[in-house]
Amino acid sequence: MVIRDYSTSFGWASKLLPAATRTHIANIYAMVRVADEVVDGSAVEAMGKGSMARAEKLLNAYEDEIYQALEIGFSTDLVVQAFSSSARALGIGRDLIEPFFDSMRMDLNPVVYDQAAYEKYIYGSAEVVGLMCVKAFVAADKSAWPYEQLVTPARALGSAFQKVNFLRDLAADFQTLGRCYFPGIDPLNFSEADKTALVAEIDSEIRVAMSGIPGLPKSARKAVSAALLFFDALNREIENTSASKLVSTRVRVSDPKKILILIKAISGATPK
Repeated sequence: MVIRDYSTSFGWASKLLPAATRTHIANIYAMVRVADEVVDGSAVEAMGKGSMARAEKLLNAYEDEIYQALEIGFSTDLVVQAFSSSARALGIGRDLIEPFFDSMRMDLNPVVYDQAAYEKYIYGSAEVVGLMCVKAFVAADKSAWPYEQLVTPARALGSAFQKVNFLRDLAADFQTLGRCYFPGIDPLNFSEADKTALVAEIDSEIRVAMSGIPGLPKSARKAVSAALLFFDALNREIENTSASKLVSTRVRVSDPKKILILIKAISGATPK
């Protein structure tokens, strides 16, 4: 339900997965979404004054609850219980979970990102999530490439998706949250050259992500292709939107276009 309500792109793409794999992906997404809400969304809004300090306590408690559930196999929190059940089954451990929460904590103290902080944030907030998903995919079918061979494409997929989100949300992140994740870029002076360079960087990572599709189980290929097609389409929308408009408007792919993309993915299409 969380993936359906928060992301039509991921929700629709996940429908192309087998039921067991789809459940694991939904559980991973739900855990990530709750943490994101703590640092960005409803939790911060509800807590008002002193919200960042309170949010950090909530985030730390949430992380601790996950580790406890991984250890004992139970939590009274339904999202934590679902995620920990999947994590235990798939072999998702602290090596992937800790970097994720480290990145979430970075959102509680907005800074001007240098290259090192930018790369750390993207790894923890997105690349490790791609790696968690790969563990779900390969668990379903042992004909897939070994996990180690899918690490680079999975990280590229997570990175590309996150950078597209950064560009899509450039206006809201800066105006509402005081953030800009891109090093060396000032949203007040965001240029066409800045946009073009970032779009090209995302395109490059999408191509790397695509290189891993043949190594996925057949049961996961169409879903991953659909997700890549959705984000490639969003990158094209960004490419065709002026830099000046991006800093004041949130672009999106329309639902009719998403339906066409889903049909293309079902027929075997991939980003060009």
